[in-house]
Amino acid sequence: MGGGASTSERESGERIRVDQWLWAARFLKTRALANEAAAGGRVKVNGLAVKPAREIHVDDVIELVVGPVRRTVVVRALARRRVSAAVAATLYEETAESIANREVAAEQRRLATPVRFEGGGRPTKRDRRRFESERAARLARDSER
Repeated sequence: MGGGASTSERESGERIRVDQWLWAARFLKTRALANEAAAGGRVKVNGLAVKPAREIHVDDVIELVVGPVRRTVVVRALARRRVSAAVAATLYEETAESIANREVAAEQRRLATPVRFEGGGRPTKRDRRRFESERAARLARDSER
């Protein structure tokens, strides 16, 4: 018996929780992380922020922010269980705009110079706290784009 989504799960009348689908489609490593992402407002379905229990259908548009990466995908099939990466890729279709934005962001991250401590010797606690707050601000700014 195959590990893919069954025929009944692929029908347009079928519904599944958004956190369960994100985990099954391998956007997040665990169901708990998928739940946190939805509860934290990093998941939108058809333009609306949703709770983890929101049911999705085939052809719904999901916007997902994971770290600095923002993805927009169209649900093509449903799966209740986590499937292989090859099968997971058939569960959704990423929009062309999303792919282009993701590639631009990856290129910017690759070309950016890493932020390092500029002082002499080992950083003090004050230096480390300043460095971490600057890093957090930069990550927040990048995720808003």
